[in-house]
Amino acid sequence: MSDRKRKPGIHNIAEIPWQEFPDHFGGALSKALVGPGNTDIQGIDYRISCYQPMAYVAAHTHKVQEQIYHVLDGEGLMEIDGAKTVVRRHDVIHLPPGVEHAISNSGLVDLVFLVVTAPASDD
Repeated sequence: MSDRKRKPGIHNIAEIPWQEFPDHFGGALSKALVGPGNTDIQGIDYRISCYQPMAYVAAHTHKVQEQIYHVLDGEGLMEIDGAKTVVRRHDVIHLPPGVEHAISNSGLVDLVFLVVTAPASDD
């Protein structure tokens, strides 16, 4: 890391665009709120996601990244190593590296959740 001073910041969620990241389908949208792409934070990727009914992310694993999902609203299916579990408001899911996982909206309304990933890169 360079010698420049890293700066704190404040962002409003409305200022950050929705994106459909690779391997996300059917209206699986996220806002990259804090991370290396838009702040001086380097070690954490913090997002809010909103999946429309039937939207999903394909099953995948991370080599070194750990993740925490916090469901804020809606209902969906979290698949962990092939086992599917219904997740809903106030559920918190934690995933160590190397665990195959996917999440989909199996409900009738938008599935809204936070995702914290560390480190920010899976290299």
